[in-house]
Amino acid sequence: MRVLLIGLGRWGEKHLRVLRGLGVEVWVSDVSPDRLAWAVGEGVDPARAVPDYRSALTHVDCVDIVTPADNHPALATECLEAGRDCFVEKPLALTVAEARALAQRARATARLLQVGHIFRFHPVTECLRAALAADRIGAVRYATGRFAGFKRPRMDVGVTQTDGIHYFDLFAYLLERDATAVTAVVRDYLGRGMDDLSFTTVEYGATPVVVEAGYFVPGTHRECVIVGERGSLVADFGQATVAAHAGEHRRRGAAWEAVEHGTEELKVAGEEPLRREIATFLDCVARRAPTPVDAVAGLRALEVVEAAARSSRLGRRVTLDELKPP
Repeated sequence: MRVLLIGLGRWGEKHLRVLRGLGVEVWVSDVSPDRLAWAVGEGVDPARAVPDYRSALTHVDCVDIVTPADNHPALATECLEAGRDCFVEKPLALTVAEARALAQRARATARLLQVGHIFRFHPVTECLRAALAADRIGAVRYATGRFAGFKRPRMDVGVTQTDGIHYFDLFAYLLERDATAVTAVVRDYLGRGMDDLSFTTVEYGATPVVVEAGYFVPGTHRECVIVGERGSLVADFGQATVAAHAGEHRRRGAAWEAVEHGTEELKVAGEEPLRREIATFLDCVARRAPTPVDAVAGLRALEVVEAAARSSRLGRRVTLDELKPP
């Protein structure tokens, strides 16, 4: 397998490490000569480190795009039209319209496009899916997700689009249904023209999910809680833990009791999410099989982001039907 990696920033470095570990022939492209020199120092053949990605397209089987989000549509479109399958880091694009156009190009060119929603490949997610499939907590009533911490803001997209989006896609995957409505409060406290704090309630049918994303609270938070009729699942993606809390409310005459039945730490095991994610994409390319997180999945997550911005701006609940093209 021959892979072109476009973009050698902080996350691109991680992709390069994984690609080299997977034993593929790696080509790299970046506009920075310093970053290309760094890649050569990491073992990339100098002949395969190019400033113009176009010069490498005829030499590779697929492309891994890890650039700022505003570059994704143009890069992915050109690579798809050159007949190359694409992995595109999330968010798929800046806007729903751009993502919709990319999904159409992938269909028209009959090329594979996988979006980098990495939480789907996390061992914690696998554990949560297994617990839900086993009916550990009964019917899901609601859930929460928190992707927050004191850190440097990303400069190409707001925090809802870079961090909150993880949970928008994750819960669509766990609950096995698309979002239907959004109510959000979004703020730009730093005055950058992009949000740096958001609280978003996403309705997946009858199931509400509250997602917090922001750059201000101390520490690093990557948690979610799924509450069911017979207990809850409490997960920490940073610590790779999942706890199943069994309990229920019982009526005693005119009163109610909260009855706890104990807590069990569930087994969480699996390989590095990024390695599993990229390996899955390469396997789909090799077998010409559909990717597990296609352009439509990336589009659906962006629809929630756009609905959140609209909800905050208008001060009301926004249905996803409102974002459909006329």
